[in-house]
Amino acid sequence: MVYFKIDNDHSTSELLPSFSLTVEETSTTSLYCDADIQGELLNFLQKHNHIRVFDQKDGLYQRLTVEDNIAFFHKWFRCSVPLPEILVLFELHTCVKTPLHKCSVSEVRRVHFAKYFMSGSSPMIFREPIYHIDIRSINTFIKMLQKIKESHIPVIVLVSNMEHALLLGDVAYKLQNKGLQQIEVEDQDSDTSSIESESTSINLLKIPAKVDDKIILFDPPEIDYIESQDGKAVIFINETSYTMDSTLTKMEKKLELYGFYRCHRSYIVNLQKVREIITWSKNTYSLRIDNNVQSTIPLSRTKIQDIQEKFTL
Repeated sequence: MVYFKIDNDHSTSELLPSFSLTVEETSTTSLYCDADIQGELLNFLQKHNHIRVFDQKDGLYQRLTVEDNIAFFHKWFRCSVPLPEILVLFELHTCVKTPLHKCSVSEVRRVHFAKYFMSGSSPMIFREPIYHIDIRSINTFIKMLQKIKESHIPVIVLVSNMEHALLLGDVAYKLQNKGLQQIEVEDQDSDTSSIESESTSINLLKIPAKVDDKIILFDPPEIDYIESQDGKAVIFINETSYTMDSTLTKMEKKLELYGFYRCHRSYIVNLQKVREIITWSKNTYSLRIDNNVQSTIPLSRTKIQDIQEKFTL
């Protein structure tokens, strides 16, 4: 277990709030925050705690092959895991003879992951580890996190994407100017009594959302998905979000007849917009949305069979 405390006596940043955080040795903690707060937090940790941060900025040997890079760091860190096992674990066995400068972005990222894993550092702090990489590399990182947890090494992952925070973290927090707040995962049964008392007849034609002082009305088919943020339902259409004066549970009941599905405790998806079901690992899944930005949102492992039946897979 590792304990972090940041207070106004030590931090001179106007962006970074005071907060305390305890990270367990057998779990991954994700922090959802913007790039500016990430930078301030990492500067503080490196200055006051001398903690190494894995952000893909440290050097690799571009003219050496993938295998030579891994072999060098394997020896440097005195890693006890056999070298062939490292190459397989990080999906590098297919590009071992390729010079690093000729590798894809995702292959280079997996070399970074292997280097970080072999370092054995504790705790481990990763910054945007799965940003702009392929599914294979994301799955590799998730498998690496599991190996790290088995070694009882505390892990913190800093991300600026809510879906990444929920995908990677056993516990997820939102870090903003006002402080640290655990991401609320709405209980699907929390509003059961109120829902049962409502009439089952649905007369809903438009979904209202606030934009400044205006109320905008959306047709259900326009909506890609709805996310719970701080107890409020937030509509997403491509890259744009709109906050509603309602909870996710209430919206689930209203939109059920329009082909919407509660795929995760914090998400409702428009099933007509689902392009792909992604399997990251044995118990981790996401849905890829068919919109301009190809959004991905979490799919609970308890929902995988149900959604496959809905798509008759």
